[in-house]
Amino acid sequence: MSEIKEIIETLRHFRDERDWAQFHNAKDLALALNIEAGELLEAYLWKDSEQADVDQVAEELADVLAFAFLLADRYGFDVKQIVMEKMARNALKYPVEKSRGSAKKYTEL
Repeated sequence: MSEIKEIIETLRHFRDERDWAQFHNAKDLALALNIEAGELLEAYLWKDSEQADVDQVAEELADVLAFAFLLADRYGFDVKQIVMEKMARNALKYPVEKSRGSAKKYTEL
C-alpha cells in the first residue's frame, strides 16, 4: 500500500468510527480545508517566518493535508496522478528558461 493510500485509509477509519462521513460532503471539506489553511497562516501572523512555532505549523499543516486528502478521496481522485498532471501543466506554463529566479505569474513571463 502506498503512503498516500495508507494516510487516506487512516483518515477514513477515524472518520467512520465517529460517523462523520455524513458531514464530509465536497463543499464542507473544501470549507474545512480553507479554514485550516487560515489557521496555518495564523502561525505566521505578526512574525517573521523564522519566528513561527514549528510545532503549530506542523499541526495545522497536518489538518490542511488531512482535509485535502479527504476531498480527493470524496471525488475518487488519485492524489499522485492529479499532482503529477498539474506539475506537467505547470512545466508548460513556467518554462525554465523564462521563469528561473522569477516570481512572475506565467501570464507575465
